Amino acid sequence: MERLNHSARPMRIIAAVTNDLLHDQRMMRICSTLESAGYAVELVGRLKKGSAPLPVRAFRQTRLPCLFQQGFLFYAEYNIRLWLYLLRRRFDAVCAVDTDTLPACFWAARIKSKPCVLDAHEYFSEVPELAQRPIVKRVWEMIAALLIPRLRHCYTVGEMLAGALSARYGVPFGVIRNLPLRRDAPVSDRRPGAPFIVLYQGMLNEGRGLEEMIGAMEQLEGVQLWLAGDGDLAAALRRQAAHLVQAGKVIFYGFLPPEQLWKCTAKADIGINLLADRGLSYRYSLANKAFDYIQAGVPSIQMDFPEYRRLNEQFGVFTCIESLTESAIAKAVTRLRDDRAYYDALRRNCIQAAAVLHWEAEAPRLLGVYEEVLRKE
Repeated sequence: MERLNHSARPMRIIAAVTNDLLHDQRMMRICSTLESAGYAVELVGRLKKGSAPLPVRAFRQTRLPCLFQQGFLFYAEYNIRLWLYLLRRRFDAVCAVDTDTLPACFWAARIKSKPCVLDAHEYFSEVPELAQRPIVKRVWEMIAALLIPRLRHCYTVGEMLAGALSARYGVPFGVIRNLPLRRDAPVSDRRPGAPFIVLYQGMLNEGRGLEEMIGAMEQLEGVQLWLAGDGDLAAALRRQAAHLVQAGKVIFYGFLPPEQLWKCTAKADIGINLLADRGLSYRYSLANKAFDYIQAGVPSIQMDFPEYRRLNEQFGVFTCIESLTESAIAKAVTRLRDDRAYYDALRRNCIQAAAVLHWEAEAPRLLGVYEEVLRKE
């Protein structure tokens, strides 16, 4: 078990995730904000084989080792280990980050007569990874249907997801958007003759439009695709893009630390956030990368899904496509590359929107939630 220890504070909050804490920027922001507000915060995750050391942060970090690394046995083992760990720890509130940590958090909180909060990053039972696994999907649906209606404090990342989850489980969900920290607008250093950089940042997982984006690169000249992330599809994507990698048209960066990722984003010409229309989790999503691109002054291509359409109507920062096809992607990239007036207008809009869409403006919502959770009756 790996820990970084910090001094105790009066009100203790423990949040739990199933990742290894290194790249979860949402939870870094949330935990840092709560710690700065005077809470004693601990973030618990898993210790993977080959996990890099954790950087020192303002809040306590704990990683639990597991024998199993994926599938049902991993989730079962992790929840058991997490539940036992929570029973040994003192806390005033526990936050389950998504349904996959909810069983341990809920029952530990129930035993200790403490509040349990749900931070739903997504509509967990509707993610594409479960679409072809009906038995597994049904298990998660049963867990959610059993536990979520018994919670008093829930929030998620967007209005559409909040509405869908509230309707499904009969409890109100608040909204805390996944906004980045405020940054100074970078100066564009786009040079004549340089490749037009298309950036994807995030998990290389199913349903993210990555196979289609790589396929679209076959139709695009003078364009370079940067993939900053890792995930289940990484090996398959590398095989698909092998000849494009050799030609210098596709670069795999793997996971980058937050500061390096920010510099990489600021150097890109456009970002992409392409999602297959497979289930409500993606259709109602409002991904952090969409806001990261805006904060960096980088126009991006998004799906014409409700949350992105609503943002674009308000700020004019995206090119939205209706279908996830290679031809639609190539057409959108070509317009952004070749229509300089259109591109510059989107970039200006991004810089203006960045002054509004940042974490410092969103953080009071988070603090309001935990003030209510921990209010003494």
